[in-house]
Amino acid sequence: MNKPYLYFIFWLLTAVACQSPKALFQEKNDDWFAKGDADWKFLNNELVGTISNGNGLVMTRKSYGDFVLELEFHPDSTINSGVFIRCKNEELSATDCYEINIWDLNPNQDYRTGGVVLRSKPLAHVETLNQWNSYKIQCKNNHVQSWVNGILTTDLQNDELATGRIALQARGQGTIMFRNVRIREL
Repeated sequence: MNKPYLYFIFWLLTAVACQSPKALFQEKNDDWFAKGDADWKFLNNELVGTISNGNGLVMTRKSYGDFVLELEFHPDSTINSGVFIRCKNEELSATDCYEINIWDLNPNQDYRTGGVVLRSKPLAHVETLNQWNSYKIQCKNNHVQSWVNGILTTDLQNDELATGRIALQARGQGTIMFRNVRIREL
């Protein structure tokens, strides 16, 4: 085989590998850590966060900039949860992260499931309690979008956070389950 052909094959394989989704928050993987008051464990390939009081998280060690994150989530009727993206630090904060909320019963319905806490009301109200749901979250440059069960709930232009870690939250009391968490970097 000639060298240009081999270089092309190498480039093509590298490009395909970079576009393939990568699983996040997998059992027995050291690319994430848990912190806080929640008890996190794996049951039937699902990451289950249980909490009776306080705040807990699982967070990636790596930072991400532009990406598409897809996952499934199952909140009980009492849990306050969320998907935090582009987090500056290891602490969860609605100012130092984009908090894509999971909390249908939030007392402030401006930040219920599908909203971005302190930044964007949900464009649609989607009921998610006690069932499996899907989230698709896309970040490209300063544009953040999210879909719950295929319905656009966030369309935010914001320059505050360009890159950071990804975290899943369990807060207050209750149980949240996550599965099929995958990221594709853009």
